[in-house]
Amino acid sequence: MSTEAYHALVSAPEGAAPLVFAFHGTGGDERQFFGLAGELLPGAGIVSPRGDVSERGAARFFRRTGEGVYDMADLARATDKMAGFVEAWRDAHPGRPVYGFGYSNGANILASVMMARPTLFARAALLHPLVPWSPAPAPGLEGARVLISAGRRDPICPWPLTEALADWTRAQGAHLSTCFHDGGHELRRKEIEALAEFLRSETDPGAT
Repeated sequence: MSTEAYHALVSAPEGAAPLVFAFHGTGGDERQFFGLAGELLPGAGIVSPRGDVSERGAARFFRRTGEGVYDMADLARATDKMAGFVEAWRDAHPGRPVYGFGYSNGANILASVMMARPTLFARAALLHPLVPWSPAPAPGLEGARVLISAGRRDPICPWPLTEALADWTRAQGAHLSTCFHDGGHELRRKEIEALAEFLRSETDPGAT
């Protein structure tokens, strides 16, 4: 797969800084989190791709047939394509850790890639993910760092599914951090602060 597989905003890493992938939500684009990523981790290389699917003009990373109802064949296509895209950028900057974070639809494609290629991301932050399927075991996630943030009253991402994803992640042996609030699908300041700490941490946060 090529680094040109997606239209993306890119900044080169400095020194030995990591490579960070930022994945937008439905209706966002490559600009949604590009600036934030650079603010959260100065000097990091940033790759912020635009989803290649249009839903009534709103960019997404894979198709769906209704709210919370995924086109699983297209998700498989998108997962393979995105994994190849990330691998191409990783290979272009060898020896660097690869981090990723995504919100909503961006969290979902990141989660799917993480499950399919568990050794690809050293750190993956899933902000308001929705994983409505039962993932297969991914033992390669053991030791990886994962952050899950969500609202307990999120009408788009039901709380029981968030809990199930957290349980699954722990069961794989990943170091899981969480940041939950009592609101809905909105990103809150505490989540951005948790994301900053997650990306910047130089120590093993352990499981929570």
